Parts: sequence; structure tokens; C-alpha cells
Amino acid sequence: MAKSKLKTWLDRYIAQQHIVVIFTVAYLIMTSGFVLIGRSLRANATFWDLSHVYLGLLTALLAVVFLITTCLKGKWRQYFPWLIADFSQLSKDIKGLAKGKLPVAGGRGLFSIVEGLGLLVFVAVGVTGCLWYLTQGTADALQWRGYHIDCAKVFIGFIGVHVVFACSHVLDFIRN
Repeated sequence: MAKSKLKTWLDRYIAQQHIVVIFTVAYLIMTSGFVLIGRSLRANATFWDLSHVYLGLLTALLAVVFLITTCLKGKWRQYFPWLIADFSQLSKDIKGLAKGKLPVAGGRGLFSIVEGLGLLVFVAVGVTGCLWYLTQGTADALQWRGYHIDCAKVFIGFIGVHVVFACSHVLDFIRN
């Protein structure tokens, strides 16, 4: 009985996980311009600094859980087909793009591979942020800060691509 409740809770959480990720990431991106942290979190840190750091640590955990739950039940093959040297759908998608055809959503093609890479960048943002936090006060902290900012910029770019892909998927859905 308890196992059934846990499975039900987990299924509900997985269904809503994307929404939780959207809101936490949106907050972190929108507040990042107000964050003034260098080598360490100051004793008189602002609300923006504290909220960014602690929500960021929680979001790093969410990123790892999101990656894991996304890859459950063999779905990792959809997002990371290159790990098993399966480039068949990617090849079809690229050939289709050359002919002006939009790639198909799902499967093991271009959209899914980009989504998988986005998951990895999301985790990288979280890991570098955690390492920045853990190395506070050391010379390494500034290096991890730089890595964190670089990963965050790549992730923001991914979000733009993700939105374009989602819109094209909706457009494709409407057309059919």
C-alpha cells in the first residue's frame, strides 16, 4: 500500500516537475543581475544574494532529479541516442531541414538531442553553482563563479532554443 502511494506521488511530481523547474529557473535568471557575490557570500548579503544562493542550491538538486526522472524507463535513449551511436533519426531530421521540413518532435532526433544537451547544461549550472558555494573564500571560488556564469549563459541560450522548438511543435500539431 505504501509503495502504491509513493508511486502515485512520484508520478504526480514528475508531471509537475517541469513547471517547478520553469518557475525556479525564471526567478534565478531574473534575479541574477542583482546578485553581488564574488569569492564568498558577504556577511551583509542582500535578499537577492541569499535568495539566489539558497534557491540555486535547491534548483541544483532539482536539476539532478529532473535529469534522473527524465531518463527513467529507458527514456535516456531518446535524449542521448549518441551514447549508443544511434544517429539515424538525427540524420533524417538534418536532411529534412535541408529540404525545408521541420524535424519531428519526440523520437531520437534533433529536438530530443538538443533537449538532452539542455538537461546536461542545466545540471552543469547547478553543479558549478554548488562548487562555487562550497569553495567560498578560496581562490577557486572565482574560477567556479566564472564557470557558473558561462554555463548559465549557455543555459539561457538553450531556453531560447527550447521555446522555438516548443512553438514549432505546437505549429506542427495545429497543422496536422
